[in-house]
Amino acid sequence: MSPAAAKPASETINRIVDDISGLTLLQAADLVTALKERLNIQEIAMPAAAAPAAAAAPAEDAAPKEEVKEKTVFNVKLESFDAAAKPKIIREVKAIVPNLTLIDAKKFVEGVPKVLKENVTKEDAEKLQKAFEALGAVVKLE
Repeated sequence: MSPAAAKPASETINRIVDDISGLTLLQAADLVTALKERLNIQEIAMPAAAAPAAAAAPAEDAAPKEEVKEKTVFNVKLESFDAAAKPKIIREVKAIVPNLTLIDAKKFVEGVPKVLKENVTKEDAEKLQKAFEALGAVVKLE
């Protein structure tokens, strides 16, 4: 690759990094989800890679399966919110729920309790919970 070809790619990457840096935490989570869908990246690839090791040692693996019953996939449910924080919560709901207009986001928020996101990882669910609680909302993980 010539040095001239490397420079535009670097500028492009710098622009993308700048754009991503300006995203809210919830928008970044949506970006990750969109990239996974667009690039056809499946999250179940990691456990599948561990499956041969589990088959090689079934006696060792049997006990941890019984002990580990921690929930890893959650639904994030908006239970209630502070009336003064309603506009902020509507904006955040609009940002994280794809294809919602501002009016639809307002109706969604006014109809609480409702599920914001379904089948999200524990890490993403906790991020959403913290973000909404910072705005004055009550969020439960189910």
